[in-house]
Amino acid sequence: MKCTPLLLKDGYKVGHKFQYPEGTTLVYSNLTPRKSRNEDIGEIVFFGLQYFIKEYLQYQFNEDFFNRPKEEVLYQYQRRIDNYLGKDSITYQHIADLHDLGYLPLEIKALPEGTLVPMRVPVFTIRNTHPDFFWLTNMLETLLSAILWKPCTSATTAYQYLKTFHRYAHETVGSDTAFIPWQGHDFSFRGMSGIEDAVMSGAGHLLSFSGTDTIPAIDMLEQYYGADCTQELIGGSVAATEHSVMCMGTQQDEIGTFRRLINEVYPTGVVSIVSDTWDFWQVITEFLPLMKADILARDGKVVIRPDSGDPVKIIVGDPDAPVGSPAFKGAIECIWETFGGSITEKVFKLLDPHIGLIYGDSITLERQEAILSGLKNKGFASYNVVLGIGSFTYEYVTRDTFGFAMKATYGEVNGAGRAIFKDPKTDDGTKKSAKGLMQVYRDPQTGKLSLKDECTWEEEAEGELKTVFKDGELLVEWSLQQIRERVNDGI
Repeated sequence: MKCTPLLLKDGYKVGHKFQYPEGTTLVYSNLTPRKSRNEDIGEIVFFGLQYFIKEYLQYQFNEDFFNRPKEEVLYQYQRRIDNYLGKDSITYQHIADLHDLGYLPLEIKALPEGTLVPMRVPVFTIRNTHPDFFWLTNMLETLLSAILWKPCTSATTAYQYLKTFHRYAHETVGSDTAFIPWQGHDFSFRGMSGIEDAVMSGAGHLLSFSGTDTIPAIDMLEQYYGADCTQELIGGSVAATEHSVMCMGTQQDEIGTFRRLINEVYPTGVVSIVSDTWDFWQVITEFLPLMKADILARDGKVVIRPDSGDPVKIIVGDPDAPVGSPAFKGAIECIWETFGGSITEKVFKLLDPHIGLIYGDSITLERQEAILSGLKNKGFASYNVVLGIGSFTYEYVTRDTFGFAMKATYGEVNGAGRAIFKDPKTDDGTKKSAKGLMQVYRDPQTGKLSLKDECTWEEEAEGELKTVFKDGELLVEWSLQQIRERVNDGI
């Protein structure tokens, strides 16, 4: 869909230009995660602003506004608003004036992307740089919020998975962390709310991991974050089947399908085979022993993929199942009994490198913890499993998961500054905003980012927020590699 970016806003934004006090020349706002709905998560991973600037503030505003004839864009805007609010409900000279100016008179000061940001600390501030366009700052609230809350939220969620994988690798594997980037695999694409949502979320996932089935997230990181798949690993996957493949091979010859896949179609390398189309435990306890010699003879790994049931019970074992049964033992123990493996430096069992397991259905942070702790309690290393992280994780969130909101805290009217804020008496404190100009600084005691509000302009010019965009130009550009390093520094 194509429309002028000036229409990418909530309808009530249309009239705000006329509602500010006469003499208004400056509106200064910020985007802040205000409150975590998960008591175990106190910081978000900031990500997505560079995409927003390049895609919307530069490409779309240039292509669909500034580079088009003024009469054409004015007609498009007036036609929409006259038929939305009523004919002549507003005037349109301010739109014509912006087109005449030829650029967006805005300054955005932001933290580096990939930074861990505590609740109630702004990730960026935004203000107009030309007094006639004070209305532009908060007109962008809708678009900024709609685009940015999801990549920040998904990047934060992926980081929580990453921390847990690191913790269990330290406890059960040892110093080798090379497998961790592959332990969390993005399976979310089909369950997301549209392509841009999937791509932005998938890119957030790739700040912490390398495994993904969301191919266009790789393109996004190349186009907007300076990545190059020929020079670095952005994201990757392995050959894998789906249920249609297994079904077409027929239930009567399921083991034949397995053998054809591992011996003929993929005689080398990693291949992931969905294994619960009919009877998962038959595959584990009957088919795998019969194929053991073929699997061990391959130059590569066969990855078994269960896709239904309770992932904790399937992987670790079901204590309520008959004692000694495959369901009681769980998949990893059963596979170990067939293939064996090695002992890590932390003295935990690790399956033979020719065989592995991935589970990608309804995984959550809580289930990740239960799976890894359950394996540890049974003497198995965390590297025995890969977890597919799907839309159950990445889509079952809202803007309120971390309370993202963009609010104005300072303005100038007739040359005088006004520190403004909101503090609803009917609220629990979540919606109480900061006041005035802002400085984000790093607390020398804790090393954490903190906020000082009601600053002077001199104080506002200092601190961690740096100008990344001004008057149509992107002034600071972060690469995927830099952002990933920042994320990993937090581990």
